[in-house]
Amino acid sequence: MGVVVVSGGTNGMGRAFALGRAERGDQVVVLGRNRERGAALAGGAITFLPVDLASVSETRQVVEHILTEYPVVDALTLFANALAPRRIVTADGLERTFALYYLSRYLLSFGLRPALDRATTPVIVNIAGVGVSKGEVHWADPQLASGYSLVTAQLQAGRANDLLGVGFAQRSGSRARYVLYHPGFTRSGDRSGLPLAVRGLLAAASVAARPVADAVAPIHHFLDAPPAAPLTAVDRKKELPASFPTLDPQKAERLMDLTEQLLT
Repeated sequence: MGVVVVSGGTNGMGRAFALGRAERGDQVVVLGRNRERGAALAGGAITFLPVDLASVSETRQVVEHILTEYPVVDALTLFANALAPRRIVTADGLERTFALYYLSRYLLSFGLRPALDRATTPVIVNIAGVGVSKGEVHWADPQLASGYSLVTAQLQAGRANDLLGVGFAQRSGSRARYVLYHPGFTRSGDRSGLPLAVRGLLAAASVAARPVADAVAPIHHFLDAPPAAPLTAVDRKKELPASFPTLDPQKAERLMDLTEQLLT
């Protein structure tokens, strides 16, 4: 039995994973914005903490709350993401996909390090798109003030998460094992805010998508038997080499520096 934090745990894969850990006897802390879904999920072994993870201040506040209430965190799993057809700027002046899909994961990973390092075999699992080589961090315009599209924003944040795993392993000094995991296209996620045409395309593609249970199963294994290496990258069932192009150590250092500048 341990404490497992799940960001984006009120829907889709995150919800299925949270329920699965509770069934295994873990104490599960779910982070999410949707209070109705969170309240429906909470109870027994699951605690719901309402938070807008696209907000830097709210994410920092929930980190401090977790550190106070849970001195030991055995695992952190990062699911939170949302598709945004139009560019949205948060109260912090940040492009929302970048803030939610990448920055919240940076803040949770580094912020919860003290509690993770008190665990016996701590692990962080970042569920993103490792193994995809398309997309890049737009160093001169990470907020995509020009040239924004849903796909561009998703790919940039995906590549940023690849580099986050590398950067955490290089910089944190943590005992936590970092796992980057790409489940492949899965029948998961909230599509209610998307245009009708986009929802139709995704629904058609879902015929060939993986069931949520299949996509989530490897994540349970990462928690039950954390890898020995500081960083592991898995694209579906294939473990990627450290030399994979999107795991560049120099770019990871550059992104860590850029992120610290953005957050100050």
